This record gives sequence, C-alpha cells and structure tokens, in this order.
Amino acid sequence: MEKAKVYFSKEISPEKVLEMYKKLGINLPGKLAVKVHSGEEGNQNFLRPEFWKPVIDDLKGTVVECNTAYPGTRNTTKKHTKLMEKHGWSKVFDVDIMDSEGPDVDLPIENGKHLKNNRVGKHLLDYDSLLVLSHFKGHPMGGYGGALKQLSIGCASSAGKCWIHSGGRTHRQVVVWMMTAPQEVFLECMAEAAGTVVKQFEGKCAFINVMCNMSVDCDCCAVAEDPCMKDIGILASLDPVAIDQACVDLVYKSKDPGRDHLIQRIESRKGIHTIEAAVALGYGTREYELIEV
Repeated sequence: MEKAKVYFSKEISPEKVLEMYKKLGINLPGKLAVKVHSGEEGNQNFLRPEFWKPVIDDLKGTVVECNTAYPGTRNTTKKHTKLMEKHGWSKVFDVDIMDSEGPDVDLPIENGKHLKNNRVGKHLLDYDSLLVLSHFKGHPMGGYGGALKQLSIGCASSAGKCWIHSGGRTHRQVVVWMMTAPQEVFLECMAEAAGTVVKQFEGKCAFINVMCNMSVDCDCCAVAEDPCMKDIGILASLDPVAIDQACVDLVYKSKDPGRDHLIQRIESRKGIHTIEAAVALGYGTREYELIEV
C-alpha cells in the first residue's frame, strides 16, 4: 500500500479546520453525515460546536451521533437529545441521533476474528458521505481516542457498542459490563467495526483529528482529568489508520513533559493494537507522508 498523505498544521482554529479539509481535495457528495463527539455532561475538554462551525456550515452537513451503552446523559435518545441542546449542537446544526429509532442495521464484517457484523443506527444508511471530526486524546479503555474510535464505538448504536465491548457476546446494556471482552479482543473488535463504516462510505469519507485539550481521559467521561500536555495541531487525511498513527507519533516525538502521562495511558491499554488490527484488515496504512501546512 502506498504511503497515505496526512496534512498537518500547528495552528488550531475553526477557520484552519476548514482549510485543512480543503487540502484533501475531496468532494463529499450527496447528503453528508458529520460525526462529532457530543461530550458527556460535566466534561470540560470536548470541542464545542462553535469550533467545528466553519467546516460543517461550508459543507452543509448534518451532525450525527449515537447513544451510549453506559449510564449517563447520553444513553437514551431523550437524554441525548436534551444534552445536544444544552451543549449547543442543536442551536447551530441539524442533528441526528442515528439510533434514535429502530431497528438497528447490521453491517457485515468479512474475515473478522471476533465479530460477524457491526450494529449501527439505521439512519447511517440515509447518508451518502461521511466526515469524521475527532478530538484526539487519551481514553480509559481504548488507550487513545481518534478516527478509528469515532468510526467504531462512535458510529455503533447503543446495542452495537455493547456488541463491540463484549466481543460479540451481548447487545444488552444491562449486562455488557459484566461481559467485557479481554483487552486485545476489544481493540480488535473496534478495528473490525470501524472497517465496516469505511466500506459503507468507501471513497466518500474524510478524517480530521484535532490535537488539543489532550487529557488521558475521553470526552465521554463526566469527570475527566485536565489536559496533561500542550496542544500540537490539526491533522487531515483520507486514511483513518494513517491519521491516528501520525497523532500517536507526534505525541511520542513531543518534548512536552506531560507526554509521558498520555503515553502511559496509551501503552497501558495497548492502544496501538487497534491500529495494528486495522492494518491487518486492509483498510488503512501506518505508512504516511506528513505534509505541514
């Protein structure tokens, strides 16, 4: 596989996000889904709607999310919709909770080690193209959160999240945390699930990762640690594996003293294994050319 192009800018601003998207030279056709992280109530680190507004307005996209599989303010459509309003998403964008109504849709997984299908909200099929806007940071279970997590856990329905976390053993919220899969199995399931969304929008998806507010905790944490290292920049690519690999590499190359805390989180959860599993499935590469803008 040829090296992927990953564009990089040290400048972090709403206007720069749009500029970075345009560097990709892709036209995302038809009805566009824009995957964001709505941010759990109480989280201080998630990227607010205003930050993403220039690129979403320019592309006339619909902000999409899915319900969670753990207790909180996003595990039912009613609560999630209310939070989207509270956090300001619904005030400035059209918003779609993709699993707000059933039945969910199963996307087949070819050559999966653990899963035969990935369960997503049925509204995913309403869209022709996909833009994934990710806040790169740590994660208490996956080690890090970036494009691959947005494609997998992020696009899975509530039942689909249970399916991934349990390694294909249950779709039920009430029992999933008693049936959590071994760590490497969970990471491989994330990679398998992410691949189905890439295939669904093959040639019609793009990825932007923003490396700021980098805590060891995810935006899904109501109580999250404050950022542990300085902001690094914005990355854009058509390859979800390459963009995540580039972000991880930039963390390791950083001379910021806080990098060690984030690296410890990534390594303790074997986070790089999600990237390894995605490469093995053939929908991305770890080899990239970093093009500074």
